[in-house]
Amino acid sequence: MANLGIPGNTIEVLQKYHFIFQKKYGQNFLIDTRVLDKIMGAADLTEDDCVLEIGPGIGTMTQYLAERAGEVVAVEIDRNLIPILEETLSAYTNVTLINQDILKMDVKKLARERGKALKVVANLPYYITTPIIMGLFENHVPLKSITVMVQKEVAQRMQAGPGTKDYGALSLAVQYYARPEIVAYVPQNCFIPRPQVGSSVICLEKYDTPPVKVNAEEQFFAIIRASFNQRRKTLVNGLGNAPELGISREQIAAALEQMQLPPAVRGEALTLEQFAMLSNLLF
Repeated sequence: MANLGIPGNTIEVLQKYHFIFQKKYGQNFLIDTRVLDKIMGAADLTEDDCVLEIGPGIGTMTQYLAERAGEVVAVEIDRNLIPILEETLSAYTNVTLINQDILKMDVKKLARERGKALKVVANLPYYITTPIIMGLFENHVPLKSITVMVQKEVAQRMQAGPGTKDYGALSLAVQYYARPEIVAYVPQNCFIPRPQVGSSVICLEKYDTPPVKVNAEEQFFAIIRASFNQRRKTLVNGLGNAPELGISREQIAAALEQMQLPPAVRGEALTLEQFAMLSNLLF
């Protein structure tokens, strides 16, 4: 089968099937072999790996994955793409195609059936990047790593550290579960149709156990969310205003004092370790 990373081959397939891009699915197909090679390098695949690809499109990256991994499970929501995928992937016996919405799928069951942790490799639809990634982490799906193409700003937020403008709840949530590393910036002209934003490939190496210990994971994440809901507020006010936490300003002030932090400190100044400590003092 022709390499779909070459633009002319992609256009040929799209014309053959009279394919119409669906805006609601955020479809932007990758047409750059160098970027595909970079993704493969970052995903570090072997024949022992089972890869979950979310949104394979016409199978461009799927071909690359199938040549390197033991098995590829490609989950595509758009049923109009299934006949195209059946053709473009016909040469590969190690690809399983599933026509489903990844957010409604039991990925944990998929990993159980394979008897191994999965590697996720995908060019993600940008409008649901965060729900997909956080869904995989929060549901404790057995994963080795997630190597994905995302919007450039989202990748920067995932990798950001305290005190920076990109640092927020997403940075902390991702860094609790995995070690993020941006491996490539990808300009708009590497896609068809061209997206309106720049993209990045980010690799999230999953931790076996989180780098910090928290007594109550749910409350820990609730504290993080409340800290960044109103960024300009001090922690005492931001957390004190969050009815779901049910903690008083006095309790928060006392915990901060115990941590030797100033009473007017804001959430954006705290590290992951400090958020864990605060959560453990309050819950």
